[in-house]
Amino acid sequence: MSLKKFAPLVIASLSAGCSSSETAQPEVEYLVPEIVQTLPFNESSFTQGLEVDGSDLIIGTGQYGGSRIYRSTIDGQEKASQPLDPSFFGEGITRAGDVVWQLTWNEGVAFKRDATTLEELARVNYDGEGWGLCTSGDQLIMSDGSSTLQVRDPETFEQLNIINVTLDGTAVDKLNELECVDGEVYANIFMDTDIVRIDLDSGAVNAVIDASSLPNNADPDINNVLNGIAFIPDSENFYLTGKRWPDLYEVRFIPAG
Repeated sequence: MSLKKFAPLVIASLSAGCSSSETAQPEVEYLVPEIVQTLPFNESSFTQGLEVDGSDLIIGTGQYGGSRIYRSTIDGQEKASQPLDPSFFGEGITRAGDVVWQLTWNEGVAFKRDATTLEELARVNYDGEGWGLCTSGDQLIMSDGSSTLQVRDPETFEQLNIINVTLDGTAVDKLNELECVDGEVYANIFMDTDIVRIDLDSGAVNAVIDASSLPNNADPDINNVLNGIAFIPDSENFYLTGKRWPDLYEVRFIPAG
């Protein structure tokens, strides 16, 4: 699904058990990433979640029999790692306070982990698929591959709200890896090189980032796509990578054209 042809949108934001409400159409920015530096990345990582945590990265990976969550330095030196049982396919991750949450794809299980050691503390069941996850203030934001984002409690993982995401009146589906920044969510679009920026209050997409210019140096494989976005605190920059990509790109987003 290419988003480049779309313009401003109307969005309906739904709460569980509540009716929808419309918001004014926002101005949509069209941006591209400008590479600041290129760093080495673990090319065996089927990246499903990426997050900056202090001076480290936390990475969640997928694939049955190969899923894990690990902590590394920015230049790739591993410091802690926890594998998933081969029956689980790992998905998105996020840190919320003293814990890290990790999703699974089809298994309906979220792992609650110690933020430092990444050791499992608890498991919580949820309905449907798990794709991306990020922390916005005192809430978790979760994607499931559809055009909706779920708002969840960071302690219990209970679902609180649902946000429908559309662009120019059209649902934007395949929302995947997420990064929450100052009341907005950046979302990778599965199997695409577009990233959308979503206003959390309204659900409105207010920017489309065309990341097709980033070099994909992974081995040829339909699955080795852009997937991984992490904000760098105290800056305006982000890290971007992909599934089994050997490179981690520090980028800034600038106007297209």
